[in-house]
Amino acid sequence: MRISKNLIGLAAVGILAAGCGSSSSDDSAGSSGSSGSAGSASQAPSEEAKAPEPGADLAVPVTGPQPDVLASSSDPKLKVTPKPANGASFTEKVEHKLQEDLLGRLKVPGKTSANCPDGVTQKASAVSICNVTYEGATVPYEIEISEKYKPGSFLTFYNSTPKKGLLVAKNAYDRFWTANKGRSDISKLSCEELPAAKAVDEETETGFHCQYWGKYAGEDGKGGFVKLGIKVNRHNVDFFEVR
Repeated sequence: MRISKNLIGLAAVGILAAGCGSSSSDDSAGSSGSSGSAGSASQAPSEEAKAPEPGADLAVPVTGPQPDVLASSSDPKLKVTPKPANGASFTEKVEHKLQEDLLGRLKVPGKTSANCPDGVTQKASAVSICNVTYEGATVPYEIEISEKYKPGSFLTFYNSTPKKGLLVAKNAYDRFWTANKGRSDISKLSCEELPAAKAVDEETETGFHCQYWGKYAGEDGKGGFVKLGIKVNRHNVDFFEVR
């Protein structure tokens, strides 16, 4: 399991980041958006492949990228303000960083909050639990202080590990479009109405589906709808064919 590594300066600076992660910020985390149809794109996948079956689409047609999904995890719209004051506690700084971590993974602005109910224990190898919410969905995080921590250290290194994935409608619609927009053999992309934000187990079937019309799908190879299941991992949304 990949984890975010972080450090916090105890003097007065904010939270610094160090370690691994897939977004531009080393400790980028993930989250979500509200449901709705995708925005229109300049060109849909292959007009030639379109199916002649009216009314067979799922509830939400996916006709283009989602305008609320940002290109970069470092976009200022994903920053949480105000930042903790210089004299804020270690726990307050961790709570702030976790919110930006989640937003950076999702790349979708949204309402966030964070709470570490028992605080963050600042001792070597200590483990604490924090809860981060995005648009009402809660993702628990495990915070583990570095085993090399020494009391009075100027910097505190810690690992932050989300214990749940987050399915976000806008993120999923955008990913579905992006993954298929260059194909000439498919059309009529659509999805069930996905939740604005829902905490789910990572790499596990969510029970939600999307579909497309495949020009060469179907038992006779003459075209048909292809049903796809949805899974969420740490940094993305994955689709898999359902037989």
